[in-house]
Amino acid sequence: MESRIREAIEDLRNGNIVLIYDADGREEETDLVVASQFTTPDVVRTLRKDGGGLIFLMVHPVVTEKFKLPFLTDVYEDNSDRYPVFKALVPNDIPYDTKSSFSLTINHRKTFTGITDVDRAMTMSEFAKLAGLVGKLHDGYAMDLFGKSFRSPGHIPICAASQDILKERFGHTELSVALLTMADLIPVATGCEMMGDDGNSLSKEKAMAYAKEVGHVFLEGSEIIEAWKEWSE
Repeated sequence: MESRIREAIEDLRNGNIVLIYDADGREEETDLVVASQFTTPDVVRTLRKDGGGLIFLMVHPVVTEKFKLPFLTDVYEDNSDRYPVFKALVPNDIPYDTKSSFSLTINHRKTFTGITDVDRAMTMSEFAKLAGLVGKLHDGYAMDLFGKSFRSPGHIPICAASQDILKERFGHTELSVALLTMADLIPVATGCEMMGDDGNSLSKEKAMAYAKEVGHVFLEGSEIIEAWKEWSE
């Protein structure tokens, strides 16, 4: 396993942010990523100010299965007869991928509006805390606990990793979940895309310069994919 992967794993274990760039020819975006179990209001503030994109959760398929979380595309398809607008909005033209990873949006039931740094940190850290228990919970009970703790819709979107991690889909969701799994952390990540001042995503070069300036590890998706193959064997 490469030294930068080891460094990133150690940083994640210490509650620090790492930067992940997916790939040239894909989204070509860099996400700020932190283990959700360590997400605090200060972390959310950093993501909001230094990232500027959507702040969201990236979740391992074992967790989504326990909580019975659907892909939104499946919800749209199953309900398109009743709500024809879903059929009109089918995301069949995503230029960088074959399927959207978006699931539900949530707020913790103890939040107020759900959008403040404090509220979003609570939603994400509490989600991770509950996700850390799924191995000990029966499916139905896990879903009941999830419903007792969270409401939907909310201000935190959930992105669900594909079933076979880093075999068919190679997005930030899969890359982040794989990295957390290798770090032996709860496989739920908090992420935020880095935006530039020109109205576009922050360039790879500027993201690398930011990482160097603030002392964060910058990883390319290919590095994580190779480490995952090695770790999985």
